Amino acid sequence: MAYLERPALKSLGFVTLGEDVRISDRASIYNASAIKLGSHVRVDDFCILSAGLGGIVLGDHIHIAAYTSLIGAGRITVDDFGNVSSRVSIYSSSDDYSGATMTNPTISEKYKNVHAEDVVISRHVIIGCGSVVLPGAILGEGVAIGALSVVKGDCAPFGVYVGAPARRVRERSRKLLAVEARFLTDQAAARDSR
Repeated sequence: MAYLERPALKSLGFVTLGEDVRISDRASIYNASAIKLGSHVRVDDFCILSAGLGGIVLGDHIHIAAYTSLIGAGRITVDDFGNVSSRVSIYSSSDDYSGATMTNPTISEKYKNVHAEDVVISRHVIIGCGSVVLPGAILGEGVAIGALSVVKGDCAPFGVYVGAPARRVRERSRKLLAVEARFLTDQAAARDSR
C-alpha cells in the first residue's frame, strides 16, 4: 500500500492535519475542507471519506481499514484510539425509504426527504468487519461491535454488541484503559528523550 506524501495531503485542504497521517493513494476523499484529522491516523486502500455539511472528525490513533466508507450530511466523529475494520459502512444520512419522496443523489433536494443525524464513535471503540452504522448512532467509550452487525441508536460504554440490529451481549474489559495510560506515558517519555 502506498501512502500519500505530506505535501499531497496538505494540498487536499483538510481543516486540520495532524502528524503521522497515512492515507492510501487508493482512498477517495471528498470535501476535505470539512474533514479534521488528528495525529497517527491511517486510512487504508479503497476507503471513502465523503464529508457532508456536518463534516468528519478523526481523533488520534485512528485506523480505518480497507473498503470502509464514512458518508453523509451529518457529522461523523471517531474519537481517539478508534478502530474501524474492513468493509464497514458508517452513514450520517439516509434517504426516506417510505415511498413518500424520491431517492438518490441524481434527484433534486426538493423531491427528496433526506434524514441526517450525527454519528459519534467514542474512544476505544472497535467496529467489526462488514458492520453498518446508521445515522444517529452513538457508540459509547470502549464499545465493541461484532462483525456484520447493524448499529442504530445508543450503545452504552464498554459493551459488546452483535447482530442485526445490534444487541448488547456482554461487558468488555476496561483493562485497555490501564494499557492506554502506559502507552501515553511511554510516548511522552520518548518525546522528552529526543
